[in-house]
Amino acid sequence: MTDLGLSGLKGDTVPDVADDGVWLTCIECGHVHPPFDDVIYTCEECDGLLEARYADAPTFDDFEGRGVWRHSSALPFEEGVTLPEGDTPLHYVPRLEEDVGVRNLRIKHEGMNPTGSFKDRGMTVGVRVAEEVGVDRLACASTGNTSAALAAYGARAGLETLVLLPAGKVAAGKVAQASLHGARILEVDGNFDSCLDIVQDLADRGEAYLLNSLNPFRLEGQKTIGFEILERFHDDEGRFPDRIVLPVGNAGNTSALYKAFRELVASGELDEDQVPKLTGVQAEGAAPMVEAIEHGWDDTERWDEVETRATAIRIGNPVNAPKALPGIRNTDGTAVAVSDEQITAAQRDLAEEGIGVEPASAASVAGLRKLRDQGEIGADEDVVCLTTGHLLKDPDAAAEAGADPEPVPNDTDEVLAHLQD
Repeated sequence: MTDLGLSGLKGDTVPDVADDGVWLTCIECGHVHPPFDDVIYTCEECDGLLEARYADAPTFDDFEGRGVWRHSSALPFEEGVTLPEGDTPLHYVPRLEEDVGVRNLRIKHEGMNPTGSFKDRGMTVGVRVAEEVGVDRLACASTGNTSAALAAYGARAGLETLVLLPAGKVAAGKVAQASLHGARILEVDGNFDSCLDIVQDLADRGEAYLLNSLNPFRLEGQKTIGFEILERFHDDEGRFPDRIVLPVGNAGNTSALYKAFRELVASGELDEDQVPKLTGVQAEGAAPMVEAIEHGWDDTERWDEVETRATAIRIGNPVNAPKALPGIRNTDGTAVAVSDEQITAAQRDLAEEGIGVEPASAASVAGLRKLRDQGEIGADEDVVCLTTGHLLKDPDAAAEAGADPEPVPNDTDEVLAHLQD
């Protein structure tokens, strides 16, 4: 396994800018920043991405309670703005496991969070930080799930919420959530990346507090997915999984899980050879991360034109690529692109096991199947697939993937005759 990049995570000297043992470090130049003195998203010296750091790396014994805040020893506060979130199921899928042909397959279903996606984990931390720095307006660009989560957590905190969505490109269920929770919704004549450009500009002008995954504290909440997977899988199987396969949009979860594992290695809780291989899956119509992995690039090249029915990962410029690409490479993982047809087939596969997910979530299972067929994933591997959003996030897609209703007469004998046919 390649160097995991543990510098700054193994009890190094706490800098003077730290606040109660918390600070921000640039992943590019190493410059340190105070965490809560000012609103900050990228390095003031080089504009690189920032990462939250702590005086002490977490251990499993530090974790108490349930949900995201069970892992408060690895977070910037003891508690956040909570609904609550986390503690999502790690499903067994025996028929799918046998069909795919791996030793063990589990599904981590993040659609069981309060607003139906993993984004709630980031918002419970991010909105708490917004309170700490004293802002009064929250904002995000979104393909849908971020807006739903931010609207709910912003409402819980009593803060104004602004969401920018690509016009006509967001599933109705997600727009409805943001609307009901009281967010101000702006539909932009452009794609997600255009929306993010505008939100970043608004944030730079001091007009709003940005809560996309460019915000380093968003990822702190999301890294608890990794802690939960390791804890639950080890409790059930007596070992850690070999691989975690996950959908990739803005690459926030890939970055977050990589950080969770690095912190546990830094504390001595996890050996480097026990770190799961991070394996990213994108839709063929929006696959800049896969392109970067295949070409050995340090960053992605922006795709201006992206299209896939998996709307939650319809992103052409993943802002967390500089964090996520090392996460894939340094864990000996890989990345793969799958077709919309393969995504729909995987959505049906999961539904047959009773697990309802939106299309982007099913990309992880589609990617696992493709890599297994190619021999990239072995039959002896323990695999966890991350599914990121609930079936009802995109009911139209679910209806298209499912069976059509069958009209019958208003008569029991006729119904029975129809069933026999």
